[in-house]
Amino acid sequence: MPLPRRLLIANRGEIAVRIVRACRDLGIEPVAVHAPVDATAPHVRLAGDALPLPGDSPAEGYLNGPKLVELAKRCGATAIHPGYGFLSENPSFAAACEAAGIAFVGPPAAVLEMCGDKAVTRAAVASAGVPVLPGSGSVDDAEALGAAEAVGFPLLIKAAGGGGGKGIHLVRSPDALPGALRLARGEAQTAFGDPRVYLERWVERPRHVEVQILADHSGGVIHLGERACSVQRRHQKLIEEAPAPGISPGLRDALLDAAIRVTRALGYRNAGTVEFLLDGEAFFFIEVNARLQVEHPVTEMVTGVDLVAAQIAIAGGERLPFAQGEVRHFGCAIECRISAEDPHGGFLPSLGRIDGVIEPQGPGIRVDSGFRAGCVVSRHYDPLLSKVVAWGRDRAEATARMRRALAEYAISGVDTTIPFHRWALEQPAFLEGAYDVRFAEEWDSMTPSQEAERLAEVAAAAWLRRKAAASVLVSDGPAAGPTSRWIAAAREEGLR
Repeated sequence: MPLPRRLLIANRGEIAVRIVRACRDLGIEPVAVHAPVDATAPHVRLAGDALPLPGDSPAEGYLNGPKLVELAKRCGATAIHPGYGFLSENPSFAAACEAAGIAFVGPPAAVLEMCGDKAVTRAAVASAGVPVLPGSGSVDDAEALGAAEAVGFPLLIKAAGGGGGKGIHLVRSPDALPGALRLARGEAQTAFGDPRVYLERWVERPRHVEVQILADHSGGVIHLGERACSVQRRHQKLIEEAPAPGISPGLRDALLDAAIRVTRALGYRNAGTVEFLLDGEAFFFIEVNARLQVEHPVTEMVTGVDLVAAQIAIAGGERLPFAQGEVRHFGCAIECRISAEDPHGGFLPSLGRIDGVIEPQGPGIRVDSGFRAGCVVSRHYDPLLSKVVAWGRDRAEATARMRRALAEYAISGVDTTIPFHRWALEQPAFLEGAYDVRFAEEWDSMTPSQEAERLAEVAAAAWLRRKAAASVLVSDGPAAGPTSRWIAAAREEGLR
């Protein structure tokens, strides 16, 4: 099947913008869809052709599979790209696309069905000789306690029908299980239209590493290396990087080989991610994310492979254009997810209108953004605004560029996670690449005033260095020393 002439993008925000751009590069006409609140969003403007959805709630719009298929047929689209979240891992939606003669840009329905059944997935992975964490298949409320006792406490409740950190709850005792089940099911239903959950053993201080894979219809399978995803809060990833730091060559080879074995064991097709937890030199398979990942840009930056274009080509029946030995890795890339959340208020969503945006630029910086001034952060959707990606010839250069980019980034009208990222990029554990999934907990002990004080001191030091350099350049005599007035002015500048 040739590449589609028109492709419907069944998503919103920065990933919809990313898909629009891939379509333009491939000579495909992109068609956007939008809820009423997204009518002026960048993906609508960039696509040019955009169709309205009935309402702002996910069920009325981006989770409304029948409506999306109807819109695709109406506009003449022969393919649908679901992005991530929403219906991206929904086998019923993939099957509905296929029944309508529309290519689903992702794994086939049968593969999504298998990956969505964690018990089946875990059995297939174990049979391939890959270690798995103790866990269960999908459980109902009546059997949950028995399954939990078999898995052992503490444990995680996880959404069976999706990923992205949604529908995950840590349970340390049997008494907490019923309430956590209700919360997890509700979140899973809202985010993915699927209330199923499963249980998995909790590891106290692991590292989270994932491997990007591509698989075509003819059995071709390759990996594009690994990513570190351990900077997270409430199981939501905040910072990712490729390659993963602190991984021995032997462990890296074992992870990459395991990812290939998992992919083949599942008969996987299209782009996906095989996720692992690392406990020292030991590793355990946890799941396959059967879709494009939010953090895919770091892999694109170090390999030069356009993953969205690859997805569309594979969905069109094309074979992988290169073999494993032809994949090359260059330098290091780091991604910071910028969300409309209050980092000093438990990372709760910060809703409202975005008044202004100044995005960072310069060497090695990429910003994937789905919002602009005038857009509204709605209670109905994930508050992710953009992703800042920094590339460098090595990790030190990538880190330096990211710190510069975060210093340039300014968003007004809503709170954002930028202060957290600035803090994280200064921590010794991050700079040394020696962090695990509990890295971000130290941030929770900081108060807004402490963070403002720290940023003011940093700004003051930088301001004084600029002033001193300017004085040397324009003065015949010695530069004036810093004064309390300069410090006060610099501190005021830093607090703004």
